[in-house]
Amino acid sequence: MAQSEKAYPKCKQPMQQGFPIDRGGPTVAEWVEGPREYGWFGVRWRRKERLPIVAYRCLSYGYLESHANPG
Repeated sequence: MAQSEKAYPKCKQPMQQGFPIDRGGPTVAEWVEGPREYGWFGVRWRRKERLPIVAYRCLSYGYLESHANPG
């Protein structure tokens, strides 16, 4: 695994770099693949893979866990 790659602590599998976006309105937040890049109108995200973000909360402790859910 390259130095820039990270492993998920729970299962030790490689993780892919990306960033969350929230365009506001009735849409859901999305995870966008790759490093954040800026263009003329702000962050570029249109031609990259995007996945909806799903979050779960532990009812006892309030712990949050988010997943980029492919469907």
